[in-house]
Amino acid sequence: MITNDDLKAAIAECEGAKNPNASTCIKLAAFYTILNQRQPSPPAEEYSYANEPMYLPSYYSESEFGQLVNEKGMDNCMAVIDELMETLYVINPRLYNGVIRKIKEL
Repeated sequence: MITNDDLKAAIAECEGAKNPNASTCIKLAAFYTILNQRQPSPPAEEYSYANEPMYLPSYYSESEFGQLVNEKGMDNCMAVIDELMETLYVINPRLYNGVIRKIKEL
């Protein structure tokens, strides 16, 4: 029977390999999988039964942008806004820095 200590020793050996190859990585993945499957599940009391997140950011504006953000949700829109800011940094660094300054002042 393989013990957790045996698995941890095998993991340490694989992680310490000077020239790991595909075989080493496969073994390491298998050892971690076995070790993780052997760990006891947390008691049910540790799970959260909340239906909704504790904090829901809200934004309201009557502009087209504001209405779309309300409809789609701020979390979903942040990837688009982040991409816009990266483009703005390249096209107009002065405007980008102004936006960043305003956000920092919030």
